[in-house]
Parts: sequence; structure tokens; C-alpha cells
Amino acid sequence: MPGYITKRSKSSYTVVVDLGRDPVTGKRRQLWRSVKGTKRAAETLLVQLLSQRDQGIDQPPGKITLADYLERWLADYGTTNLSPKSYRNYADVARRHLIPALGSVLLSKVRPQHIQSYYSKALQSGRLDGRGGLSPASVLRHHQIIHAALRQAVRWQLLDRNPADAVEPPRQRRLDMPVLSPAAVQLLIAAADQTPYGAIVHMAAMTGLRMGELLGLRWQDVDLEQALLHVQQTVQRVTGQAFMFREPKTSKSRRAVALPASTVGRLRQQRQRQLEERLALGPAYRDYGLVFATPIGTPIDASNLRRAWLRVVHEAGLSGLRFHDLRHVHASLLLQQGTHPKVVSERLGHSGIGITMNLYSHVMPVLQAEAAARLDEALQRTVSEFG
Repeated sequence: MPGYITKRSKSSYTVVVDLGRDPVTGKRRQLWRSVKGTKRAAETLLVQLLSQRDQGIDQPPGKITLADYLERWLADYGTTNLSPKSYRNYADVARRHLIPALGSVLLSKVRPQHIQSYYSKALQSGRLDGRGGLSPASVLRHHQIIHAALRQAVRWQLLDRNPADAVEPPRQRRLDMPVLSPAAVQLLIAAADQTPYGAIVHMAAMTGLRMGELLGLRWQDVDLEQALLHVQQTVQRVTGQAFMFREPKTSKSRRAVALPASTVGRLRQQRQRQLEERLALGPAYRDYGLVFATPIGTPIDASNLRRAWLRVVHEAGLSGLRFHDLRHVHASLLLQQGTHPKVVSERLGHSGIGITMNLYSHVMPVLQAEAAARLDEALQRTVSEFG
């Protein structure tokens, strides 16, 4: 039976609702509630509890632990609103850190002090291997995840307010984005050309696209005549599954990016090479329409690209440079050449120019000094003309 009422005394009833079997233990779960009053009051409570159960809420909000809620949030929200990569990260943080530390607290009783205390302990001794604390960047990531989860609890009307709003997360140490000279970039591309990924490295340095955007780029999204590409999808490898293509997560990420002439030339060579591979393989070629693909046409595995990248930067004498840093290199070079930050922001797909200015503030003093020198030179030239 989904639920029933038993009479305990003249004005006391017990309401029982079946919650099904526990997915971990396999044991039958039941929710019991006592009601003092009339049978009609007990019937009303039974209807409410059954409704909550059918909506996926196994217990009334006042009885849900943070552990129960985080699992429900991952199942109902995370699986449909997060990319596979983000979901794995969120679930890992929730199950390995947040739930063991805070999971026993009732959701309705979570207070800012609980969360703040967790951050303090995580910084001191939060590593799972027992070798000290987590970095501020890691704990800040934990804050972002628990804040997002509790924000959804407010939207689901399980909480009146988000307790994480009143918490001060640790500040991540600011790192200046890498800046390479044009000569260093050319050296890097030359080293990459000794691998199967030369065209991808060139494209990353010349457009600032993210790895997932590059690996998901299709020929139908590229206009070589107009020297323009449109970012329309990304690709990720799902653990234990095939590749998954998704739209970029924000409207700003879906953008048009103008291509330099050298990049158009590389893309023409890339297309010709792919046509030759397709003719050679015949029916065995699996055409996904991708600009960058394996020799049989399938998506490139990001882990293979990262392994090759380590060899590239070592060969170029730039060990420690990440593939993602090519995005920062691209932006820094544009800013140094006097490109307006708004244009740089649009090329990178940032949500606003403020993000661009903050990330590349270390480049700005140099640009300001150059601007001041040019202004002084212009004024001096005017004085000379009238003097």
C-alpha cells in the first residue's frame, strides 16, 4: 500500500507512507507521523505526504538531511542541467567532501556557521590522503557547489534563504595569465607541427577557442570565404560512454570569431588532408563533419591531445604551459597590439568585458604607459607645428 492510517486512541492517529526500498541497503523504508486530532486531519496529512513522495521528496523539508538533499539535487538537477564533466566534478565534491563533513545536518538547520567551519577545517586538514589542507582554490570550488545546491533548495521552496550567502569563502590567489612573445608562439606551433595536432594548436593560439569548442567545431560552422567561424557546439567524452555533443553553456559562448589569413590557409590544408583520408578509407570512414578528427573521422579524445601537448611544450622549452593557456596567450597578444578589450571579450566568449579586464589587468599597465607616451608625442608634435 502507498500509505495508510491507523487509530491509536480516541483522538490520535498514525500516518504511514511507503517510500520504497533504499537504493543502498535494499531495505523497505516507511515514513511514520503521529497526528493528534480528527481522522480528517490524518487523511489530509496522508495526502500531503503522498504528494511530497510523488514529487521526489521522501521526507517533509524539516526532516531532510543535507546528505539526502545533495543526492536528490544531483539526481534531479545535476543530470539535466550540468555537462557530464561538471556533473562528475560536482558529485565527486559532494560525496567525498561535503556529505561526510555536513551531511548529517538537517537541511532546515544548516547555518552559515556550519559552512564557514567546514571551510576552515578543509583548509587545515581537508585532503583525503591526510597530508594537510586543501588549497584555497579547491575550497572556493566547494563553496560554489554548495552555494548552487542550496540556491536550488530555495527555488524548490525547501529553504527560505540560502545560508551560503552569508559565508565568506577563501580568496583564491590571483595568478597573472601567461604572456608569450610572437616568436615564442611561432616556436610552439612549430613544435606542434611535429605531431598530429599542429593545426589544433595553431587554431587555439589564433582564435582563443576552448579545447571543447575546438574539438566540437564542424565544417558547417566555418566560412573560409568570409574568414569566419561560429562556435555552435562543444564535445566531451562521457566516462564509459561515447562522445557527447552539447551547445555551449552560455549565450556569450555561442559567438562568431574572425579568422586570420594564416588560419584560413591552415584550415584549407586541413580539409584537403581529411578528404584524402576519407577517400583512402572509403566506407570505413566515420564522418562526424568535424574540423579536427582522428584519421577515421571520429572525435579526438581530449586526453590524447593533452598527452601530446606535454611533449610539445617540452620540445618548445615552455614546460608548465597548459593547453588552456593558449587562450590567455591569444588575449594577451591582442591587448598588447592595441585591440579594444571589448573585442577581446567577444572573441573569448566572456560574459562581460569586466571579466576580461580583471583577467588581463597585468597587461594594462604596459598598455597605459604606451598610451601615455603616444599622447605626449602627439602633444609635442602639435607644439612643434605651432612653435
